[in-house]
Amino acid sequence: LTFGFLILMILSPILFIVSISIKITSKGPVFFSQNRYGLNGKVFKMYKFRTMAYMETKEINKLEQAKINDKRTTKVGRFLRKYSIDELPQLINVIKGEMSLVGPRPHAVEHNEYYRKLITGYMQRHSKLPGMTGLAQISGARGETKNIEEMKLRINYDLEYNNNWNLIKDFQILLKTFLCVIKGDAY
Repeated sequence: LTFGFLILMILSPILFIVSISIKITSKGPVFFSQNRYGLNGKVFKMYKFRTMAYMETKEINKLEQAKINDKRTTKVGRFLRKYSIDELPQLINVIKGEMSLVGPRPHAVEHNEYYRKLITGYMQRHSKLPGMTGLAQISGARGETKNIEEMKLRINYDLEYNNNWNLIKDFQILLKTFLCVIKGDAY
């Protein structure tokens, strides 16, 4: 909580600039929020900077994962996603106690409901607070899951993290996340 608050305060000028960039380059809200499952399956609204073209709720038929070179992504959004800047509003979720800096990444409710029926142990990932980053993300199991095997790999990392949690590992994951962000490996 303290670390999340400090990061939010330090980065507030950047967050302000990002907000203005989103607002002047595309129509729609600055933030994107979506229901996610948190600790013990409790639903919460997760915040991100909006990186895709704005669509009215009635225009959305089915939830679709973001892809590399996704045509829905705005020009500013591409940059924000590349360096994971779009994830920074989740610091608000950390301060609210809904998320941690490190833990299993929360999936959209629709994806959760789909995969829980296909992957044994899937819901065990909710035994810890979801995180802004996690073991799966630094191990390369992030982004779009094109097949069930890719999601199983991510879940295995999440369960490994949950079953072997310690504070030193959290700091290692944060450091590796920072290095990945600097390289611009995300989309």
